[in-house]
Amino acid sequence: MPTIAILSASVRTGRASHRVALYLQKRIEERQLASVDLIDLKAYQFPVFEERLRLLPEPSEALLEYAGRIKSADGVIIVTPEYNGGYPAALKNAIDVLYEEWHRKPVAIATVSDGVFGGTQVITSLTFTMFKIRALLVPAMFPTPKVKEAYDEAGNPTDKAAVDKRADGFLDELMKVVSPKS
Repeated sequence: MPTIAILSASVRTGRASHRVALYLQKRIEERQLASVDLIDLKAYQFPVFEERLRLLPEPSEALLEYAGRIKSADGVIIVTPEYNGGYPAALKNAIDVLYEEWHRKPVAIATVSDGVFGGTQVITSLTFTMFKIRALLVPAMFPTPKVKEAYDEAGNPTDKAAVDKRADGFLDELMKVVSPKS
């Protein structure tokens, strides 16, 4: 069974995007698509990027663990909020510290906002960043508008049937890249 890493990108107090990460973890497990490795950037609290991992003389154990989790995943879902049209500095930091680990790694993007656009303004900049580091972007996105109304803190959607339908299309696109049929 493949492993999907879900990268929960917000480290902000009171973050709501983590609700979507929890939901996607549950949905993948419900459908038995893959095992899930939920990587919460809030748990790492990396220092500001100073150099790529491969060039650091003494990388921290946490950084090595994070790199290993990304490298060993068969695919990655990035769940990110939109902050003023961009993505969080913590996510940029977590992306930039690695390089080879992202090479040809299937990556799907889920965006989140409190507003009506669901974080869609961040898709362009994050897509460009992932393209530049040679990740394989999945041709499906999962924007979530009004996240605090759409999910509770445990990641349960208020309209499960509608969210499951949208999520299934998104996850199916990821799985086509992660586990293509022979």
